[in-house]
This record gives sequence, C-alpha cells and structure tokens, in this order.
Amino acid sequence: MYHVRVEAEFAAAHFLSHYQGKCEQLHGHNYRVRLWAKGNELNSILDNNPKEGAMLVDFALLKDALRQVCKTLDHCNLNDNPAFTGDPSAERIARYIFEEILRILPPADAKLIYAVDVYETAANMARYERD
Repeated sequence: MYHVRVEAEFAAAHFLSHYQGKCEQLHGHNYRVRLWAKGNELNSILDNNPKEGAMLVDFALLKDALRQVCKTLDHCNLNDNPAFTGDPSAERIARYIFEEILRILPPADAKLIYAVDVYETAANMARYERD
C-alpha cells in the first residue's frame, strides 16, 4: 500500500456555541491541514501516460486542490460559513475539507483520498477519514 500526503495552512477565527469553556469566545487558530491518499497501484508508462509514471497521484494536483479549499477558509470567521452552523469544530472542518476535495478532484484521483487531518495547534488534531 502506498500513502502520500500534502499540507496547507490557513488562519481563521471561530467560536463554539455549544461548548462550556473558553472556546465559547471568539478566538483564532493557524490551522495546518494534511490531505492523505492511498492506493495499491502506481500509474506508469504502461497506462499510456508517460508524463505520470510511477506515482500514486500527482502531488501538484493534490496541493492545488487543498490550497483551493483552504483559501476559501483563510482569514474569515468560520461561524459565518453555513457548513459550520453553530460549532465549527476541528472535526467538522476536517469533514468539510474532505468533501470539498472530493468535489474538486477528478474521480480517478478522488477515490484515492482517505483522510484529512486538521491541526488547531501542533498538539491538537482532528481527522476525518473515509469509511
């Protein structure tokens, strides 16, 4: 099994409406996002596409898609995004990014995506993963 990962970052504010504690207050994070793909087969010259030889999926394609999604979240209040009504938790952000990536990528590449990690800090991370 081959695994590949790309990363991107964005900065955003949020608050958790249904939480009792300091996270109820508006605050921000410099989020780090990791997008994971996996598969058993590498493409190759045998696939009649010599420009894509011996890789699972093109890093550039994954990076572009991830940056595109992160750009829509950068420097905003996540509570203003209808996808996060009430509580834009790291878990919900990870799922949102995962689903947006699947929407953007060509189907052959989207099927390789299996997880998105969202780090609020270097020590705190949430993951959304395909079943």
